[in-house]
Amino acid sequence: MKIQSLARHDILCLKPYQSARKLARSSAGHLWLNANEFPIAPNYYSLNQEKIHRYPMCQPQEIIHKYACYAGIQSKQILVSRGADESIELLMKVFCNPTKDTIIFCPPTYGMYKTTADILGIKYKIIPKKKHWQIDLAHIKSQLNNVKLIYICNPNNPTGNLIHLNSLKKLLKITKNKALLIIDEAYIDFCINSSLASWLSAYSNLVILRTLSKAFALAGLRCGFTLANPEIINLLKKVIAPYPISTPVIDIVTQALTPESIKYTHERINTINKNRNILIAALKQCTCVQKVFISYANYVLVKFNPKYKVFKKLLKKGIILRDQSYQPGLNNCVRITVGTYNECHYLISILKKII
Repeated sequence: MKIQSLARHDILCLKPYQSARKLARSSAGHLWLNANEFPIAPNYYSLNQEKIHRYPMCQPQEIIHKYACYAGIQSKQILVSRGADESIELLMKVFCNPTKDTIIFCPPTYGMYKTTADILGIKYKIIPKKKHWQIDLAHIKSQLNNVKLIYICNPNNPTGNLIHLNSLKKLLKITKNKALLIIDEAYIDFCINSSLASWLSAYSNLVILRTLSKAFALAGLRCGFTLANPEIINLLKKVIAPYPISTPVIDIVTQALTPESIKYTHERINTINKNRNILIAALKQCTCVQKVFISYANYVLVKFNPKYKVFKKLLKKGIILRDQSYQPGLNNCVRITVGTYNECHYLISILKKII
């Protein structure tokens, strides 16, 4: 018997999500600007090896309490998970019946919404964004039949723009008692005043995804949070793995969420935002660049003149970026993670030499 004959047909046909590491695994890169990571490892921390022989708590209360204080919400409104990606999956497991219920996402956007739905056998409706990558409220409203979840990335990955708050408020009202609106705030720390966390008490159908991978510089730990009303959190607890967060992760995250460490995180955010603005200004002076888009995250979307073949030329020089040409409306566009000041300067110097 062939093993493939035992597998689900839709999995055999599945096109898996191509993470930054998968795409660049064979590249001899020395400048990694493709995964929206923080460019420098923080000084985290000491590990408590005395507890390593015991299973950890499923939902470590110290982490949850500290993150609740950071986010300005209550502990009962938080679930901790293996990155925000696990939350994307948990929500589909809880609220969507395979082959029956539907989710909505709005490209260009993060690819794991579609990939997770494909893996779980959940239907989806693709509603492209409008001009300036804002959501199409009228189109979404007309497509709510059998829809349980709507995923909106804000700031949007890979474009870097913010969705108008008034549009999100209207969408919450449109979907009340019909569907959950899931706001993926993976990059919100870089523009924290645009977070919807303070809206949770007013909208029972609002869910927010957060992560420590970006501003907190902890991508390797895989730790994220779901922010929602207690009724939703309790349902997610029913399906989450028994021990989603390992003891070393708990130790490091506990230290990363102290007031002193959060102060350093704010300093990192200010540095990245400053470097982003410097990078945008310099990119606009490069002849090979057709357009640089406004960004509120730790990356910049750039449209290059195709005749210069910038992505391939930089790849040969060991500079790894993220090609976005496969996304609708993003032909010849590349996403560039904001690195250190020296990394940004080096990138610009190479771009100027290309022409």
